[in-house]
Amino acid sequence: MQEYQVGDIVCSCAGHDSGSYYIIMKQEKEYVYLVDGVYKTIEKPKKKKKKHILFVTRPDKRMGDQANDLEYKRILKLYKKNQI
Repeated sequence: MQEYQVGDIVCSCAGHDSGSYYIIMKQEKEYVYLVDGVYKTIEKPKKKKKKHILFVTRPDKRMGDQANDLEYKRILKLYKKNQI
């Protein structure tokens, strides 16, 4: 199984949010907590099984403990802009 790190950009590959991009905020043994800065915020992250996500990239800038929703949103926006 893929080893994930906090701050990695991942894509949901199962569920109604399939195809959506998120950043890993926290991880446990089987689950990760995902945020996008818009719909899934730091206060209400999405809990998803690791087997239902796909690693996309590891940003150059690491997310600190003080990261906020605007920073998560900005990083995802920059990633999507550079990929299109």
